[in-house]
Amino acid sequence: MPKLRVDAVLVQAVIAGALSFAHLHDLAAAAGQDGWKAWAYPISVDLLLVAAWRKLRSLRPSGEPVRAAWFWFATALTASLGANVATAGLLDLDHVPDWLSILVAGWPALAFLGGTLLVHSPSPAPKRQEAPAPDVTAAHLERAAEPAPVSDAVEAAEPVPALPASQPAAATALPAVPAALVTHARKVADDHHARTGTPIDTDTLRVRLGVPAQLADAIAAHLT
Repeated sequence: MPKLRVDAVLVQAVIAGALSFAHLHDLAAAAGQDGWKAWAYPISVDLLLVAAWRKLRSLRPSGEPVRAAWFWFATALTASLGANVATAGLLDLDHVPDWLSILVAGWPALAFLGGTLLVHSPSPAPKRQEAPAPDVTAAHLERAAEPAPVSDAVEAAEPVPALPASQPAAATALPAVPAALVTHARKVADDHHARTGTPIDTDTLRVRLGVPAQLADAIAAHLT
């Protein structure tokens, strides 16, 4: 059976809390708050102190303003510390000053206001989790490995010089074909020949490249 260990800090906290509770009760009773009302004052002060401290801890990590929480924490601490000092023989509890009776009588309204403001103040918005940055290097390599689209090759490449004048009139009338497109068409033709064993015809080449018929004829002329 494990041995019970006494936490000295916890014992000290209980003793200090009990003494502070008793001092607040004695001061409230001396100020004219008799019966259950005198016992309610220590609870009110301690609850405001705890509420303000919890608010401070919730606001600090988010960087939100903590001035209001500090104000109510200092107010509750002053009320608790003031009661402890007042009951240490510095104040005649049989003849409490009028200003102190007014402060004690007005404490419930002040504590209610502070507790309400602490509870209903806007909470810090949760931080959005940022999506991880894409791997630019991997994406760039994958894109570079893919064959360039026909439209991009047509725009980027320089046109192949026109056929010499000695060629037939039908051939010279064909449009100029970019060198990159000819290279791409030759790869398509070689792939077709490897799979079928026959040279690629113009119609099949046009469909595979997605180009107009006239342009397909010009490409086929460069492949022969």
